[in-house]
Amino acid sequence: MLWQALTLQLGYNASLVAIGAMLLGVAAGVTGTFLFLRQRSLVSDAISHATLPGVGLAFIVRVAFGGEGRNLAGLLTGSAVSAALGLLAVQWLTHRTRLAEDSAIGAVLSVFFGFGVVLLTVIQTMESGRQAGLDSLLLGSTAGMLRADALLIAVGGALTLTATLILRRPMIAVAFDEGYAAARGLSVRAVDVATMGLVMAVTVVGLKVVGLILIVALLIIPPVTARFWTDKTERVWLLAGVFGGLSGYVGAAISASAPDLPTGPIIVLSSFAAFVLSLLLAPNRGVLASVLTHLAFQRRVHIRQGLLAMAQGQPIYERYTIRLLKREGLARADGVATDPGRARAAKALLDERRWQILRSMPDQESAAALYDGMRPIESVVTTDQLAEIDTKIGHPKGVTP
Repeated sequence: MLWQALTLQLGYNASLVAIGAMLLGVAAGVTGTFLFLRQRSLVSDAISHATLPGVGLAFIVRVAFGGEGRNLAGLLTGSAVSAALGLLAVQWLTHRTRLAEDSAIGAVLSVFFGFGVVLLTVIQTMESGRQAGLDSLLLGSTAGMLRADALLIAVGGALTLTATLILRRPMIAVAFDEGYAAARGLSVRAVDVATMGLVMAVTVVGLKVVGLILIVALLIIPPVTARFWTDKTERVWLLAGVFGGLSGYVGAAISASAPDLPTGPIIVLSSFAAFVLSLLLAPNRGVLASVLTHLAFQRRVHIRQGLLAMAQGQPIYERYTIRLLKREGLARADGVATDPGRARAAKALLDERRWQILRSMPDQESAAALYDGMRPIESVVTTDQLAEIDTKIGHPKGVTP
């Protein structure tokens, strides 16, 4: 069943939902990257919660004028207006009062969401609101999604993604250096507003699939996941889009293969699974890579200390050190140095003395600051400088400089 869902064999509607969720995930991942780089991820939370009053008011207004209250286009329009008001409220509180941005976000989030809950309660008392099903927009629901609804979500996600790609360079410039961006003639505030507008668009489009509470996760988790794999901005937003798209597609497929599973939470859990795998397995920033790097450094320290002990005729008590030296062919099982081990030990002692001389030279203070016991001195001084240091010390026996 799952394989059929992943290969789009469960019918037209299920396939359309999966593709729409994938486009939404790509748009959310790419757009969320610029919030992440700007260190304003929490803004997405305020925007998402600010959509709820708009949903309620849109339903009430359409019903009052004899329309279909549950029309998705109408609900999304209302949520967009409400989210825009919430965003403007955050901007006004941040720039016109002494409130910090996080305080302004908390105030707007709580007030708008509280007002939205009140409206939902009022709607439930209306005769036409008893079967409104608006609570599904809190966590998302694709059950009963019409072809027009899925197309609206897919097209909205694609347009938002296109706009984000067009504006990505000024958004990157503002995210990293506001002063430089302003010197280049960019309006920092206009770029910020454009970024927030794109986040608002993703939030509104994703209401039906993920819901206003969980859309925040789809905006934040993919960029954080992508950051584990690269240090380059262009790759971060690209990978964030890939992770977001895969999460949307796989989550929608899993939900379609088991009808009782809600789509939004499954998409978020799929995104979180990618985050956990990246946290553990990413080559440079992952936990496994960090553990392996630490173990490799630990081995180098043991070998270095063992070589220095052998060079000074001291016994080696640490069995792990002896095993490492034996594995490298530098010592026997009893801790006695081999011929290569004696040469390496003498060179290690020579390097220690070289570093001591270097650290006593006032004009080499910056180079001496690089000493960590592991770094070869040849990597921080020139050949002439090394020769000058060697004139002040004698080479230990068995050393070939």
